[in-house]
This record gives sequence, structure tokens and C-alpha cells, in this order.
Amino acid sequence: MAGKFYITTPIYYVNDKPHIGHAYTTILADVLSRYHRAEGEDVFFLTGLDEHGQKVQQAAEERGIDPKDHCDEMAPRFLELWEKLHISNDDFIRTTEDRHVKVVQDILQIVYDNGDIYEDEYEGLYSVSEERFITEKEAESGDFRDIKKLKEKNYFFKMSSYQQGLIDHINNNPDFIQPEHRKNEVLGFLRNPLGDLCISRPKSRLNWGIDLPFDTNYVTYVWFDALINYVTATGFGANDDSYTKWWPAEYHLIGKDILTTHAVYWPTMLLSAKMPLPKSIFAHGWWLMGDSKMSKSLGNVVNPLDLIEEYGVDPVRYYLMREMVLGQDANFTMESFIRRYNSDLANDFGNLLSRVSKLIEKNFDSVVPDPVENTDAENVIQNAAEKVIASIHTLIEEMKIHDALEETLQFIRGVNKYMEQQAPWKLVKEDKTAAGRVLYTAAEALRIGTLLLEPVMPNRTEIVLETLSVSKRELNWGGLKAGIKLKQHPPLFPRIDVKKEKIEEKEKFINYEDFEKLGLKTAEILTAEKVEGADKLYKLQIKMGNEEQQIVSGIADHYTPEELIGKMVVVVSNLEPATIRGVESKGMLLAASRKKELSLIIVDGKKVESGKKVY
Repeated sequence: MAGKFYITTPIYYVNDKPHIGHAYTTILADVLSRYHRAEGEDVFFLTGLDEHGQKVQQAAEERGIDPKDHCDEMAPRFLELWEKLHISNDDFIRTTEDRHVKVVQDILQIVYDNGDIYEDEYEGLYSVSEERFITEKEAESGDFRDIKKLKEKNYFFKMSSYQQGLIDHINNNPDFIQPEHRKNEVLGFLRNPLGDLCISRPKSRLNWGIDLPFDTNYVTYVWFDALINYVTATGFGANDDSYTKWWPAEYHLIGKDILTTHAVYWPTMLLSAKMPLPKSIFAHGWWLMGDSKMSKSLGNVVNPLDLIEEYGVDPVRYYLMREMVLGQDANFTMESFIRRYNSDLANDFGNLLSRVSKLIEKNFDSVVPDPVENTDAENVIQNAAEKVIASIHTLIEEMKIHDALEETLQFIRGVNKYMEQQAPWKLVKEDKTAAGRVLYTAAEALRIGTLLLEPVMPNRTEIVLETLSVSKRELNWGGLKAGIKLKQHPPLFPRIDVKKEKIEEKEKFINYEDFEKLGLKTAEILTAEKVEGADKLYKLQIKMGNEEQQIVSGIADHYTPEELIGKMVVVVSNLEPATIRGVESKGMLLAASRKKELSLIIVDGKKVESGKKVY
């Protein structure tokens, strides 16, 4: 009897624009789902969006619209990307849905009734950006911004009561947190006393959230809301059969930056609610550009849609799966992408299809020849196929997708080598039957390799399977039937011309005339005041020589008005005017950022007057 496989991605924050990090995790979940479906398992693949919290409320306020309308506008960006990436998710959950609101309130009530939620007054440092209270040490780290000192009554979850139970579960279930170094990281964290978790926000400060069922003057903390989505989608409280079938999940796939919330907050919540814990939480690494994590603030985020438009979906999926060792960081470069594409996909996989189909077309009227009896050379290929099928199964179970792909490509390379050694294009002139045996063996090996690659590249592999008239996905030798007619096919992976790419890369540079058009000038800040209803925006009056201009800038988190007035800064003076929160803005300040810190480019006003051109 086939088993079940329930896999989840994190639910992505609705205010973020989808980038390669989101794409990677979702493609990874999709690839694992497809492998397990191919094994005959019953699969449930969940992804979705986190739509509550202070940052969503603020973004909606700045736009002057309702938070739900804001979320409704943002959600399609993710759905459109998943469609383009050929994501085969079974459900897409949004935390604003009624089904989720009910489950969150039901679980809150269970935890409350179990005596694990209490009310208390708390005074401490609160990070608006992270939407949680932080310690003095965290505040000093520089990783948090918009920090305020708050004193207020709130509800707390007795997370500390479940510290030892969680430690015991981790030690008794070696695969609960993967990879191993992440498990050790969590156990190290748990060596210190675990505090209780503030799980409410007063509506006087935040009203965009799910009401506490036992006190409607408060909404629940966004993480106590978001994490429960994994249970909501199974039908908890609405469909007991569905919930019993799917929960617990086989895998929560997450980025390493949200390990603590998933490996500490979430299991303690489940322990309190007397619910089973997920079988495994797998934290993958980050995609880096050089030595830096891809991030919006650094401006080095790769947009997956750009890559897809240029090279197609499947090459991008293949590269992301092949290049990252699960659990470690990986470096993204266009050079490595092109190298992997040309080597693995064009030279190895695409070349094998082209060779086999052209030779069968030319010498056998496109009809797959009879294999007749194997020689030792064919037995080597058949044994290699059977070995790689078994190996891939094991590697996927071990979450070693990069190794699974390398072994599959090594098998395909072996078939190309077999073709070189047997030279059917020569053999057909001497012994057509022998040439037919070689071409059947190569075609059948191609079918096996294609099926193994199908979960990673569902689109391009379909072209190969249609060419070979394959209807059944049998992963055993002999599935290709002699006598079938091959179909025509387009080039599978046309090579990328590296010289052309370099020329196009060069064309991305701007010339001096383009730079001149920017209109960079020095400007003195005369006044600075908050834009009404927008905490992060300043309305600035600036002076450039004899000319005055108004600029709206989102720097209120980083500078007080007193720190700005009198400063000589650099502005783009000829930017097209824009209206921001009802205030006209003409121009833009130049600034640099590092992590969550931002610094204006400030000029020595004693040496340079306002209105001077910047070169």
C-alpha cells in the first residue's frame, strides 16, 4: 500500500516581492512532491501567504487602502510566479481566509483551556520591523531597527513549560531537525532557559490580525497565527478524516533564518495543544551573490522571472536544484548558470536525444529498432540503469537532490560514451541489426534518464517522452517498445553562446552621456517633518543654489529632523515628480545601506555649496 507524503513551504510574507529565495524553496518542495508522486505515494503539497501583522497594516495605511485589499493586490504576484515555475501545489493558503481564522482561534482556545496562556504586564524593547519584543543584547547587535520601549499588558504562552519535552523529542527523533548542524544549533539555544512567548498585541496598537477568542481587545502575535497554517490546510476541526490522513507533515521546508520559530515556537505550541509534531523540519541555506546574502536592502536579489524569460523554466529549476547542497549556502553567478546549462543540459542530455533521434530517423525511418540479444556492452548500460534507479530513490529519501542529479547525468554521460564506442553511424553500414541494438539501448537509457529528471524539469522531459511515444512511466528496463515511430522534436537545450552573452553584458553598462542625464546635485536640507499618517516618511524642503524643491523620503526610521536640517546631501534633481501619500515629491536622496542600517551620502558643506553638479 502506497504511503502518504505531506510537504510544506514557509508561507511567504505578502509584502515581499517574490525573489529567487522564494522560488528556490517552492521549486524544492515541488521537486520532492513530484518524486514522491512518481513513487506512487499520495502527496499533499502546501504553500501560501502570511498576510497579517504590523508591517502589512502600515503598508496599507501608507497606500490609504484597507489591509485586506492590499493583500488581495499582492497575492497574485506569487500565484503567477508559481504558475510560471510549473509548481504543482495542492493547496495555496492565505492567513486571511475564514478557514484559517477559525483554526487559529480553536487552537488558541485549546492552549488557553490547558492553562498555558496567562495575562501579564511587560516592559521591554519592541522591534517594529520584526514585530516582536527583543532583548538588550539583540538591540545592541544592530540587526533590528525601529526599536521602541513599550510597557503594556499582554497575553503570554508558557513556552518555558515545554522546554525539556522539546529537548527530549529532538534527542529521541534524530531526523526531527535537519541537517545535523541545525539540530545542534537548536539544542545549543535550548541550553539556556526558555522564556515565555508574548502572543498578543493590543488593538490600540495593532488591529490587523486574528482576535484572541478569550479577549477580543487583542489580536494574536503573527507567528502564533502563521505557523498554524500547516494544520489548517489538513482540515483540522472541519474534516477529521483529512486531518488524520495528512497530519503530521513529513517535511516543513524552511530557510535557516526562521529556524527558531519553526523548531522552538511551533513544536511547543503543538505540545501544549496535545497535537503530533511534524516528522522533520529541514532548514536550507541562503543563495549568495559573492559573499553576501541576496537581500532587497543590498539590491542584489535575482528575479527568477528574468531568468525564465531568457532561458526557460526548466534550466532554472535544474540549476537551483543542482547547485545547492541542501543545508548549505550556495553562490549564484550567471557564469556558473551558463556553464551548468551548456555542460549538463546541452552537451549531455540534449545531445543524447539529438543523436539517438537523428540516427533512428535516418537509418530506421524513425521506427525504434528491435533490441535483439544484448552483448556485454548493452548489459553494462542496463545494469547502470538499474543501479541509478535504486540509487536515486535512496538519495531523494536522504534529501540529496544535487547528488541525485549528478548521478543521473553521470548515467547519461555513460550512454553518450557507449554511443561513441559503438559508433552506430558506422556500424549500420556493416551490421544493421547490431546498429539497431545499440540505438534501442541508447533510446531506452534515454527514457530512463528522462523519467529520473522529470520531477526537476517537467516541461523539457515531456518533449523527450513525447518524442519516444512514452505513455507509461515505468522505471524498469525494457519499457520502450520496439516498432513505435519517433516524433519530431525541437532542439531540447540550444547552447548558450557565451560570446554573445558577454557582448550583451557589456551593453548593460551606461555611457557618460547617460550618466550626465541623472542630474546629480548637492542640496542643503532646510526643513524636515513627518508626512501625516506615515511613520517612515519625511517631507523635506531642500535648497539647490537659488532653487528650492520638496522631496518625500522614507528615512524617518534612520534620522531625526534635527539630524537632517542643515546637512548637505546629494540628490537626483531631475527625477520625474511623483505624489506620495498625497504629497508631491521632486527628486530623490542618495543613500547607502548595510543590513538594516541606512546612511545618507553627506557632503562637506564648508567646501561645497548647494546646487553644485556631482561628477
